[in-house]
Amino acid sequence: MVKKINKEEFDNLDNEYVFLDLYADWCGPCRMLSPFIEEISEEITNVQFCKVNVDEEEEIANNFSVQSIPTLIILKNKAEIARKIGFAPKGVITDWIKENCK
Repeated sequence: MVKKINKEEFDNLDNEYVFLDLYADWCGPCRMLSPFIEEISEEITNVQFCKVNVDEEEEIANNFSVQSIPTLIILKNKAEIARKIGFAPKGVITDWIKENCK
């Protein structure tokens, strides 16, 4: 399950691996990616999946220097270990997550 989070919830994340989907409601590629991420979140259980609306949570977007969306970020113990920008097929995203969250 993908959870939409705010700054306070972001600050309290405590999973070893966290996948962040930084998006906006008006972004076409973001909307195309959303069902894939929901499916992947049901398949990969050792990662916490979160969505951050960059229009509502500008501080989080700024902290990660997000300049284009969708931006996908993997955190390990709250530190960024991988980033992917733009739309990608489900298989590419799944492989990328598995490669970085061992």
